[in-house]
Amino acid sequence: MSSNYKRHLLITGGAGFIGSHLVQLLVKKYPDYHIVNLDKLTYAGNLENLKGIEDAPNYTFVRGDIQDADFLQKLFSDYHIDGVIHLAAESHVDRSIESPIAFIETNVVGTAQLLNAARQAWAGDWDGKLFYHVSTDEVYGSLGATGFFTETTAYDPRSPYSASKAASDHLVRAYHHTFGLPVVLSNCSNNYGPYQFPEKLIPLMINNIRHSKPLPVYGDGSNIRDWLWVGDHVEAIDQIFHGGRTGETYNIGGHNERKNLELVEGLCDVMDDLLDQPAGTSRKLITFVKDRPGHDQRYAIDASKLNAELGWEPTVSVEEGLAKTAAWYLEQTDWLEHVTSGAYQEYYEKHYDGR
Repeated sequence: MSSNYKRHLLITGGAGFIGSHLVQLLVKKYPDYHIVNLDKLTYAGNLENLKGIEDAPNYTFVRGDIQDADFLQKLFSDYHIDGVIHLAAESHVDRSIESPIAFIETNVVGTAQLLNAARQAWAGDWDGKLFYHVSTDEVYGSLGATGFFTETTAYDPRSPYSASKAASDHLVRAYHHTFGLPVVLSNCSNNYGPYQFPEKLIPLMINNIRHSKPLPVYGDGSNIRDWLWVGDHVEAIDQIFHGGRTGETYNIGGHNERKNLELVEGLCDVMDDLLDQPAGTSRKLITFVKDRPGHDQRYAIDASKLNAELGWEPTVSVEEGLAKTAAWYLEQTDWLEHVTSGAYQEYYEKHYDGR
């Protein structure tokens, strides 16, 4: 690999929702960086998200598993990796309730293997090296009606997903304190925007409205989430990677708290407008379903540390973001059909095999 590049960054999970946005940002913003995108291409990995940059000279896609120690050792060596931004994870709470072991294997064991690979490859030469671990606010548990999660909030994970992410957070800090590995962490609130897999709330509702299918809302819809525009999130990741203090954690929130029912109703109104339907048409599809086991009541992020140290703040309100997201999905019906049919999983064989 050319030594002309200033940095060689490994992005894990770069074909996923947040990862693909980050890869696109970094490839375009830093032509003097070599961006290596490592993704296993499970159901959540979609290379169609990266069509716009797949032929960029400073971009390489590698298919592989973060649980494979020998593979990781060779990857770090072959590409001279000096920075890692780790997003690869099983991330859907409902799936973690159905299949918790898969979350332990990927999120805990996979993170441990990746940490070990970085530690071995860098071998104590920490200058210019950084392992950035991207996590979730769900590790903090559930809030009452008031208050916010801060970087010092005690961990209290309530689902197999959040417990697996909490364990991986602890491993990252342990490698920093025990071995000196230079690390930084961030914990973000609920992301939304283009390219999100339609098992998640917002794209699921958009797709169901398109097909006049029921809109399932857990419980009475009173659970509260803080919504973060994915473009704002990846800008924050960029700033933290380049300016964050080693060993520190940064919370990233959208300052957009909404009850789930309130969010779905707002999205219904946006969709009625975009589809030129009578007002209230989509709201009639809302269906209350049995609540999720252990459903956390409220998440809210205090991102003041990130603002104070690096000047970051969210730029997109949830109303603006919902309108942009709904318009994108309605314009990208081919993408949505490929995802829902499974055709997107053929992209690697058609476009990457034999490269």
